[in-house]
Amino acid sequence: MSQAGTYPMSEEDRRIQEIARRFVDEELIPWEVHAEEHGGRIPEEVRERHRRRAMELGLYAMNMPKELGGGGFTTFQQVLVSEQLGRATNALGWCVHTPPSWAPEVVTPEQLERWIVPTIRGERHECYAITEEGAGSDVDAIAATARREGDGYVLNGTKWHVTSFNHADYCFFQAKLADGPHAGEHAMFFVDKDTPGVRLVREPAYSHTFPDSHAIVAFEDVWVPASNLIGEEGDGLAFTYAWFRYERLMIAARCCGAAERLIEEATAFAKERVQFGRPIIEHQAVAHMLADSLTELWAARLMTYELAKDVDRGVDVKVQHARCSMAKLSASEMANRVADRAVQIFGGRGYMRENVAERFYRELRVDRIWEGTSEIQRNIIADQLAKRGVRTLAG
Repeated sequence: MSQAGTYPMSEEDRRIQEIARRFVDEELIPWEVHAEEHGGRIPEEVRERHRRRAMELGLYAMNMPKELGGGGFTTFQQVLVSEQLGRATNALGWCVHTPPSWAPEVVTPEQLERWIVPTIRGERHECYAITEEGAGSDVDAIAATARREGDGYVLNGTKWHVTSFNHADYCFFQAKLADGPHAGEHAMFFVDKDTPGVRLVREPAYSHTFPDSHAIVAFEDVWVPASNLIGEEGDGLAFTYAWFRYERLMIAARCCGAAERLIEEATAFAKERVQFGRPIIEHQAVAHMLADSLTELWAARLMTYELAKDVDRGVDVKVQHARCSMAKLSASEMANRVADRAVQIFGGRGYMRENVAERFYRELRVDRIWEGTSEIQRNIIADQLAKRGVRTLAG
């Protein structure tokens, strides 16, 4: 399903899109089944080659400023790349790492040099320690605390679903301030993983087969200097919301890529698979599933592309917040429906782990949960609708 000529893009946009597509087709997809059969892992030399190749192609840290060593891509270009990465299963696309794009504008020069720039160069890797057992969709319900002590802070709390903890060497830790003029407000800190008091509790098994764990991590009387505080006391939630907006948009893009791959694979199979004397694509039940999938993909893709363009145009951040929720809701729900149909079209083959539809059927399910559930996205959208009206959000 070539996109050439179907959506207005600059020559540079198309060049970047094609580079990302070839990278996925030639480097990542050939390793999907191996990864699935080996707990999500591929040989270390291959994993390192993928990372190096992503850097050579300019895809690594594509969301970071060029002056810091990043790609300096527009939001639309990042969506084009993320969409292609979404066509690969087993999180193989995570070799194209995107550090926190909100960070350069708020961190200190020391923090920039110690954590952010090395992450852009691929020398360091971060993870987010935000979610807790009793605080998922309701981020403000976190129980983790930061208490001022001398010229630093003492951090306490147990975090869940700390994605990529096994590959990271530092965390973004979010807590509520226990004392001082901002008591009860959120603060975010850099915490190196080897800081005394940081303890891995366990790494639960999840439905998908990814090489990155989603660990439960305890922070027990972890002392960090005040220089590890990001921004000011009370700023922590704003950084999380910025991260949510970015991730929700990129999830939408990846879901569009996954849906495209599924439709391509299911269509090719349906044209070859003969039952009752003719290819199953000629049976209306199968043809309609493919037609619905393609129609829904086009709608979600247009929404995602236009949102990315809006971000580049500098649309009001609160409108962005609502539209990021709309794009994630639409694309994640769409991709899950497409995956379900693809499994059905493949039949028994679609239930085999070597089949792309089976893997996406498991992997895409989390996109309706992480970075805000579908229900939370609907709450955000409805709240903004009441405040801003239809024409502002969908005009």
